Amino acid sequence: MRERYTLGSLSEGEMPQAPDVFFDHWLEQAVASQQPEPNAMTLATTGNDLRPSTRIVLLKGHDERGLVWFTNYESRKAHELAGNPFAALQFYWASLQRVVRIEGVVEKTSSTESDHYFARRPLASRIGALASPQSQVVESRQVLDEAFARIEQEVAASGNEPTRPEFWGGYRLVPSYWEFWQGRDGRLHDRLSYVKNQQGDWQIERLAP
Repeated sequence: MRERYTLGSLSEGEMPQAPDVFFDHWLEQAVASQQPEPNAMTLATTGNDLRPSTRIVLLKGHDERGLVWFTNYESRKAHELAGNPFAALQFYWASLQRVVRIEGVVEKTSSTESDHYFARRPLASRIGALASPQSQVVESRQVLDEAFARIEQEVAASGNEPTRPEFWGGYRLVPSYWEFWQGRDGRLHDRLSYVKNQQGDWQIERLAP
């Protein structure tokens, strides 16, 4: 299978000093191009056994501080992050022939930030978060469906909106490294990275494809 990469290029002189500014530009273009799930990103973590694992999570916010997603704090990725906070993210926007890689340290978001996002989730998503013991072995799909139905009935009977449980909340990856990849013809792709120097400023470097 062969794909020609001819949709764009990257030039050091056109890159902003702040990588999150350029990322925001590319994300907007991914959304505008109707890329499926443009905020979907692969999260890579490593446990105490040094075996890496990946999964897809959804970006729910980003700024100069980092990139945010939300999940169950008792999941496999949460346990791995508790033992080793270093992680990596990757976006793949196939229709634009682009990849973004980010590496850094992960920290939990504040309770206020997690509460605010949880309250904005659809009701079914909030009930699902309460019903699912994420990453744990369950006997059957029926167990999950019954837990969901039970909590749904409890919520309806109480008339109160479900609040965020302590085992659920946000994470923020604070970047120390960014890489922007643009496919080019002949497999001579453009790869530009942002690396922090000793002064804390971002330094742009070109990498061989």
